[in-house]
Amino acid sequence: MATLKQAGKRKKNYPRTGFSRTPALQSRPQVKGTVTKVTTMSPKKPNSASRQIAKVKLTNGINITARVPGKGYVCSKYNRVLVTGGRANDLPGVGYTLIRGVYDFSPVIFKRKRRSVYGVSRPDGYSKHTRRCFRSKK
Repeated sequence: MATLKQAGKRKKNYPRTGFSRTPALQSRPQVKGTVTKVTTMSPKKPNSASRQIAKVKLTNGINITARVPGKGYVCSKYNRVLVTGGRANDLPGVGYTLIRGVYDFSPVIFKRKRRSVYGVSRPDGYSKHTRRCFRSKK
């Protein structure tokens, strides 16, 4: 039997049975967890920055490393967070993402676009589109 790498070279489709990019979630879309450590990490080679990551113990007992999306956060040890799949391409070993604005994890402040990703509710008086019945009469 060929290995997956050999099968890829041969252009033959071998089914990857039992394969999952997020095995810690156990076929669930999100899992609740508790933060055990919040730290920073430097990315792989062409990139240069300090990316925020969090070590999380999930409710199913598995420990994972997840990235903290967005700018500025209030997240410390023992906070409850919601984890979903989604890796950081330039951080090796980080295959999960925390969801902002759920449980004890703060949303991004002053976010106007892509608010649902960062857990921000609509600001007062802000609407990209105004419903027809509320438009001003000219």
